[in-house]
Amino acid sequence: MTDQTPPPAAPQPAAPLTEAEDRQWASFAHLGGVLGFLPALIIWLVFKDRGSFTNAEAKEALNFQITVTIAYVALNLLGVILGAVTFGLGGLITFLVPLVWIAAVIFSILGFVKAKDGINYRYPVSIRLIK
Repeated sequence: MTDQTPPPAAPQPAAPLTEAEDRQWASFAHLGGVLGFLPALIIWLVFKDRGSFTNAEAKEALNFQITVTIAYVALNLLGVILGAVTFGLGGLITFLVPLVWIAAVIFSILGFVKAKDGINYRYPVSIRLIK
């Protein structure tokens, strides 16, 4: 009994996105910014080779969300340090964290609307870590 099973076939590359799907996933990458950087990261990793518009817009959204995350960490760290040095008064700087979140939500929605219409969106403040 020497049943020889054939070796598994190599995985086929995924089909390219249609123009409508490309715009849809690009817009979802921006809208996912409301939840943080993970939606943009996942969309970029899954669809970067399947649609050029999704690749560009997901990278833009991901760079912005990484920038926002850096701002959260920096503000909280600065608040803790200043709070310790000034006996709590410096900790008031953490009131900026909700303002950063509100700005991130607004810019993410703006990016969603532009990408949904097929227009490239560039965030006003973003560190371009992923090229």
